[in-house]
Amino acid sequence: MSGFACASSCGLIFKSKESERNVVSLFQYNGLRAVESIRLGAIRCNPKSSISTSAKCGRIKAMASPTVSAPKREKDPKKRIVITGMGLVSVFGNDIDMFYNKLLEGVSGISPIDRFDASEFSVRFAGQIRNFSSKGYIDGKNDRRLDDCWRYCLVAGKRALEDASLGQEVLETMDRTRIGVLVGSGMGGITAFSNGVEALIQKGYKKITPFFIPYSITNMGSALLAIDTGLMGPNYSISTACATANYCFYAAANHIRRGEADIMVAGGTEAAVIPTGVGGFIACRALSQRNDEPERASRPWDKDRDGFVIGEGSGVLIMESLEHAMKRGANIIAEYLGGAVTCDAHHMTDPRSDGLGVSSCIIKSLEDAGVAPEEVNYVNAHATSTLAGDLAEVNAIKKVFKNTSDIKMNGTKVRNLFTTQSFTGCLSSWHRKGHRAAVVCSARLPSAFSRSRRDERKFDCNFVESLQLRI
Repeated sequence: MSGFACASSCGLIFKSKESERNVVSLFQYNGLRAVESIRLGAIRCNPKSSISTSAKCGRIKAMASPTVSAPKREKDPKKRIVITGMGLVSVFGNDIDMFYNKLLEGVSGISPIDRFDASEFSVRFAGQIRNFSSKGYIDGKNDRRLDDCWRYCLVAGKRALEDASLGQEVLETMDRTRIGVLVGSGMGGITAFSNGVEALIQKGYKKITPFFIPYSITNMGSALLAIDTGLMGPNYSISTACATANYCFYAAANHIRRGEADIMVAGGTEAAVIPTGVGGFIACRALSQRNDEPERASRPWDKDRDGFVIGEGSGVLIMESLEHAMKRGANIIAEYLGGAVTCDAHHMTDPRSDGLGVSSCIIKSLEDAGVAPEEVNYVNAHATSTLAGDLAEVNAIKKVFKNTSDIKMNGTKVRNLFTTQSFTGCLSSWHRKGHRAAVVCSARLPSAFSRSRRDERKFDCNFVESLQLRI
């Protein structure tokens, strides 16, 4: 039982007035308040940047927060960490812009399960990926052998490297002992494991594939990605249920801060929409059973909430020291400010009713990031849609942020997100089995959740509902 929290700020690229000299500036937002401008020299802005100016995506808009005395921030460019690339595999495909637009449009990624016969299951829907293609990223032979968990990881990881302008030709010119991989998984290769057990029971141990163990263990995502790309820096995995990828971001950032790496490929991957995975979560009584309207099943803070929705996918970020990113002219998407880890020390699945594990983790994260609570105006909650979880989390948030009326809250396990054990993006956070996460950011938000009746007596926070809301 442990907890995690992290804070990030959007590092927005703006053109300088001295455009004739091809100079751009990085405005670092401390919380959501611009405090300094750093000349990056002749940096070329990547047209594929996630900060889109298209009509579909809209513009990211930062709004000044009240003037407060913020704690001391990290100033050393070797220890400041920025995000320079993103990659994902999702129910909406593998394209970042398409994925984000679907969220803004409020499109649900939840649908009836058709990968196996779920007619006898009490839960028959999930965030199932269909028509996935690894063409161009995994060779045919390995593609047929690999568990989906590792296929998703390889595609998301390589797409993130491409997004950061770190293709194979570029990587071969760099010191790859300074580039590490830390992609975690809550359940690992559960299909490979299930198939191995089935072979043992039905045909005997001699029929178990030699790939049974390698493709089941959780560190295989990081290992395979490193093997394919030649990255020789720190390499391992973390498995902490729903907070897995956030733990990976935290650990990856610390590798860079300690000078052990210049770049870390970090994230999470999961593929548990199989009979064993769905059946296991049903046994835990954690899933919504709203089979008649799956797209509205996950409804945090609602009077009729009855659990979350299982899903699958992978999300990977390229984390890099500011100094290294500036030297190579990288497109800077955001800045990681800090994080923390704690433990509930309470129960395998139920949260502490007083929310102490969550609140202490958020406080430590803000301290590490140098962000004052008054600077925060958006919290992405775990929001499991469980009776105990939602209440404990909101109570914890209200302990840290005294005036929650000015803070917008959204949920991770919502109808238009494919909920997994460990996948998370730079603007997302979640927790289960005591794992906690909170992210401070500035962005246009997707629709919050499929709520029809908020439990007003227990939840009086400012929950996000508008697709067009900007903070």
